[in-house]
Amino acid sequence: MNFLHAQLQPSPLQEGGHSAGSSDHAGVSTAMLEHMGFPYELPALPYALDALSPFISETTLRFHYGKHHKTYIDALNKAIDDTEFEAMPLRALIQATAGKPGQATLFNNAAQAWNHAFYWDSLAPGGAGEPPPMLKQMIDASFGSVEACKQALTEAASTHFGSGWAWLVLDGKKVSVVKTGDADNPLTRGMTPLLAIDVWEHAYYLDYQNRRKDHATGVIEHLINWNFAASNLA
Repeated sequence: MNFLHAQLQPSPLQEGGHSAGSSDHAGVSTAMLEHMGFPYELPALPYALDALSPFISETTLRFHYGKHHKTYIDALNKAIDDTEFEAMPLRALIQATAGKPGQATLFNNAAQAWNHAFYWDSLAPGGAGEPPPMLKQMIDASFGSVEACKQALTEAASTHFGSGWAWLVLDGKKVSVVKTGDADNPLTRGMTPLLAIDVWEHAYYLDYQNRRKDHATGVIEHLINWNFAASNLA
């Protein structure tokens, strides 16, 4: 499914009978990408291009998804072609190439292809609100409250130096917030990713210019998909 074809299809949520504002999808883009084999294709978004507005505009999503994410997919296919990694599942490929200078191109594009699919699923029209009970209990135990957890995510996303990601993760039995640079992600650290916030400039600059904190606040207060985070606890 290429970018144009993906945009002509009904969203998976709409096909399932859910409203455009529903936030109950659990890994639409991530699951599509992880079930693909080489050569990879751009996975469909779980919502329409304008569904995250005004916090993420259609213009930003069109460039971020249709240009940047697609570029990582295309570069991944080029880097993986005719190598021993062709048959390896994407998560395993990321872990196998992490920290190996000779595989930097393959790792960077594989990780960024996966990170972006995970990021799309971390957002939902009409998201935020209260996490499901089990996740809320774990957040309360780790941070004291959901509000404190959101503040930690906002701080991580706002203060990360350079390009990268802020993540909500399961580290052992504790829910934590971590930051990673460039393409790195929690899979390389033995952690379970629950949510991702993209803090590369292409994620927000068309809408917010240099006001990264405003972007992070809008995303975390209005678009976070707690149901997706809870689904990743399993």
